[in-house]
Amino acid sequence: MIKFIIKRILVAIPMLLGIAFLTFALMGGTPGSYLDTLRMDPQFSPETITHYQNLYGLDKPWYMQFLHWVRNIVRLEFGYSFHYHIPVAQIIGGRLLNTFLLSFATFILTWSVAIPLGIWAAVNRNKITDRIIQILSYTCLSLPSFFLAMIFLYFASQTHILPLGGMQSPQYDQLGFVGKTWDVFKHLLIPAMALSLSSIAALQRIMRGNMLEELGKKYILTARAKGLPENRVIYRHALRNAINPLITLLGYEFSSLLSGAALVEIICSWPGLGSLMLTAVRSKDVYLVMASMLMGGVLFIIGNLIADIALAKVDPRIRYD
Repeated sequence: MIKFIIKRILVAIPMLLGIAFLTFALMGGTPGSYLDTLRMDPQFSPETITHYQNLYGLDKPWYMQFLHWVRNIVRLEFGYSFHYHIPVAQIIGGRLLNTFLLSFATFILTWSVAIPLGIWAAVNRNKITDRIIQILSYTCLSLPSFFLAMIFLYFASQTHILPLGGMQSPQYDQLGFVGKTWDVFKHLLIPAMALSLSSIAALQRIMRGNMLEELGKKYILTARAKGLPENRVIYRHALRNAINPLITLLGYEFSSLLSGAALVEIICSWPGLGSLMLTAVRSKDVYLVMASMLMGGVLFIIGNLIADIALAKVDPRIRYD
């Protein structure tokens, strides 16, 4: 397992460099730069703009800037944000934590609901319960997450049950620990539900199909013939084999949430990497864009690695030798 992990890490390095090179090429190929914004500001003299060009190497071709960025990344220097006027590492830290909180809450909600629903639908195959679950699943699959977020925000504006966006209330600093936790939880509900509904629908259908396949196999028939309780047959034997394919999706789902929550974050005003990336791209803040992209790529690779390790631990037939 240790050799497998080291191999995956070594393979991930050129993959991340390739993604970074493509991102830098796209940023460098678009017209304009952040300095064009400064040139329109009369407070900045031509000498100051020239100083910024020499300091950050913005007067050089984009591939030379990329090599300079790679050299700094090796030393764990993420660069300086032109838009926020602070080091990129200070911005990424807080925003990454907020995106992780949203993605983790969505992940827990998705899996804690999808797995029981899939089992319930499989056990009650073709009954009214199963049909209702499948209709709701098709409906949620057809609705994009950002559209669900707008519906939830409209509902909240009419009922005043939940906040209309952001992560904290204006009186957040005056609250105690329990009050702060509850305040963040209320702000978390709308984006988490918007992101989780389509994932719940998809995972529920996969879980239902896997359970139906396992329940039709001969070892289940043998277990029932031996007189084992139905709950033990379902949860001890069928579920253990049916959930293995879902573990492969576990890391992918979590890492994709970290990169796919951008639009919902922007709509719900959640201060995560999504809104940060939009601001960085619009302002041509190249080092901030590269750092956000790099964090997303690293988390995606880590998520898939965790899924492979978990699959090997759950299924004794799988060995990474």
